Amino acid sequence: MLLAGKIRIIGGQWRSRQIQFADDAQLRPTPDRVRETLFNWLGQDLTGMRCLDLFAGSGALGLEAASRGAEKVTMVEQNAKVVRNLHSSIEKLAASQVKLEHADARAFLAASPERYDIIFVDPPFASSLLADVLPLLPEKLEEGGQVYVESSDKLLPGDTWSIWKQGRASHVHYCLLNLRRDG
Repeated sequence: MLLAGKIRIIGGQWRSRQIQFADDAQLRPTPDRVRETLFNWLGQDLTGMRCLDLFAGSGALGLEAASRGAEKVTMVEQNAKVVRNLHSSIEKLAASQVKLEHADARAFLAASPERYDIIFVDPPFASSLLADVLPLLPEKLEEGGQVYVESSDKLLPGDTWSIWKQGRASHVHYCLLNLRRDG
């Protein structure tokens, strides 16, 4: 298997451990600085939380959440080569709380009855996947749950979502969304 590089887990029980990610042009691991900001927003300790890493890719977001105590992390990835690499990373870390699903994100959301406290959404930028999955997420969130989004353009959340926090690093826009409350 060709490896494109390594990313470092920045916090929690696997702090400073490096994980390798597969050589794939569509993979864009979330940079350390952005992950650090995200987990400062979420809080460093995710004990008891259930997380969904919808476009797992390198595994950076899901494994970071697991490292910080998430009770369960479900990683969804469609690319078979990337899934094999993620499986290897999960085994090396002995990350028993991480469940890996080889599936299309839309099909997974349609079939899964589970709900989550945090959903990470970082699809390939040149796709329509963000627009496809955002409307499916409200019914997958626990009360008070949040959705983290990375995109190439600043997100305009519409009527369903409100932006709680947002930032930009180079060509990556990122934000933490809450469901908009009526009233």
